[in-house]
Amino acid sequence: MFDILDEKKKKIEEKRPLPKNTLKSLREKLFLEWTYNSNAIEGNTLTLSETKVVLEDGITIGGKTLKEHLEVVNHKEAINYMEDIINKNEKLSERQIKNIHYLILKGIDDENAGKYRNEKVVISGAEHVPPAPVFIHNQMEELINWYYDKGSTLHTIERAAKLHTDFVKIHPFIDGNGRTARILLNFELIKAGFPIIIIKNEDRVKYYESLDKAHTTGDYNDFIDLVSESVNRSLDIYLEIIN
Repeated sequence: MFDILDEKKKKIEEKRPLPKNTLKSLREKLFLEWTYNSNAIEGNTLTLSETKVVLEDGITIGGKTLKEHLEVVNHKEAINYMEDIINKNEKLSERQIKNIHYLILKGIDDENAGKYRNEKVVISGAEHVPPAPVFIHNQMEELINWYYDKGSTLHTIERAAKLHTDFVKIHPFIDGNGRTARILLNFELIKAGFPIIIIKNEDRVKYYESLDKAHTTGDYNDFIDLVSESVNRSLDIYLEIIN
């Protein structure tokens, strides 16, 4: 599967530079779908079109909570920050992960935004139980060390999938772990020249089950397959437009 995806990516690269307006419209489409789906997975009830209105026009939607509006605006800011890290060619660090999380929870839970949790948590519907707070700092350090050591030998898609999975396994924050993890997933892919990918809300059950399987058995294959399918979908969108 990786060979097929690499070949599709190569075909897109051969067409570069892509027309400016084409690139802009593709980015906006995927940007919107990413924000909508990532928030919907966490229970946000704004529709795709409502998310578009909030993102582009800053209009509030009647009957929706302030929190739901902030989740859209904050997600946009977190993506912008992620893109800034990539454009500056900065190395991934715990500080940056905390900054991404801060932007996601800003104005929603300022007390915990950008700070590792100091209490135990359980994940609803999951067999895996995240580590106690006393272990979080060391496990996050180990994750970053893995990223630059063994992780650097993996194919980009596998590395991105494992970074996401192991981050969620640690569950370092009291809330916002999923959104942060999906930004880290795309950070790794975009940095390597892949397009933005979307874990779709309708795949939520498969998404959670594949993560819990990886957490409890060490078998990452289902989640890597899910990410690969998402990469393939985004590559096909680009190829369809530029061919």
